Amino acid sequence: MTNPATIDADSAWAAFAARDRAYDGRFVVAVRTTGIYCKPSCPARHPRRENVLFYADGAVARAAGYRACLRCKPDEIGRDRIAVARAVALIEAAEEAMSLDALAAAVGYAPHHFHRLFKRATGVTPAAYARGLKARAVAEALKQEANVTDAIYEAGYSAPSRFYEGGARRLGMSPSVWARGGAGVTIRWAVADTSLGPLLVAATDKGLCRVSFDEDEAALRARFPKAEIVPGGSALTELAARVVAQVESPERDQNLPLDVRGTAFQEAVWQALRQTPPGETRTYADLAAAAGNPRAVRAAGTACGANPVAVIVPCHRAQRSDGGIGGYAYGLDRKRVLRHREGVDE
Repeated sequence: MTNPATIDADSAWAAFAARDRAYDGRFVVAVRTTGIYCKPSCPARHPRRENVLFYADGAVARAAGYRACLRCKPDEIGRDRIAVARAVALIEAAEEAMSLDALAAAVGYAPHHFHRLFKRATGVTPAAYARGLKARAVAEALKQEANVTDAIYEAGYSAPSRFYEGGARRLGMSPSVWARGGAGVTIRWAVADTSLGPLLVAATDKGLCRVSFDEDEAALRARFPKAEIVPGGSALTELAARVVAQVESPERDQNLPLDVRGTAFQEAVWQALRQTPPGETRTYADLAAAAGNPRAVRAAGTACGANPVAVIVPCHRAQRSDGGIGGYAYGLDRKRVLRHREGVDE
């Protein structure tokens, strides 16, 4: 985008009117009557629609004769994103976990401010991001190492106790079970009737591991070939009922327990989706930015497709940047219904 004509003015105005932070950094709003430009989430009182122009960034707005708003400081958005990207690189390169103070100092921010900034951009805190990287490293190492302790050290933990403090919880099962491909884990399942068709609901003792339309026990066994798959019975009845309630009223968060795993990027995308309020949508570009890699737009779409718990992680709230509805693993008709139930229409 290089000039107002190349920006969808209606979509930009809607984002500006809603003060949607997800659009910060994607364009700036220039106000003819004041001669200033703002970021979309600027808290200042909104001007009239006819007095507004949209530019790709501050440089273009300044070239057109506008100056930056002193209240929302739109030019700092680029600085914030550079700082988050640099912090991610530092976390990934560090042999030992960096403290928040050290990380914030390295990128030139106050600790508490940077903590909020990082979480807003990636969906997780710096510490959680670092734990996610190490837990993923353990999972990969366990595929190669015969000895669990060796795998834990190979992943960069200073001692097995450090892994059990954080990483083991994230994997959702003990490392020895992970090394055996999930053998020994019991998964209870049921197929529930919903207005959108039959829904497979499957859960471990820790939480839901699979929620999907048009799947059955055979599909579940193919996905978890080494787990013990048993009928849900009364142990799953209440949880399955809450899942069905979520499908019928997706705007009501049932706060359901989950036992799912993905890459650090996938989990950040899923977290960003769960943090998206009902009735709102996020583009795949928004989700990629929230996961810490703004260029990974296609990967964000793939993460949505890999979502193991339909509706619970609301990937129906994702869409293309051009406003198109995008894809959905269980058919666009279902996606439209779920969005309509939340008040989103195409």
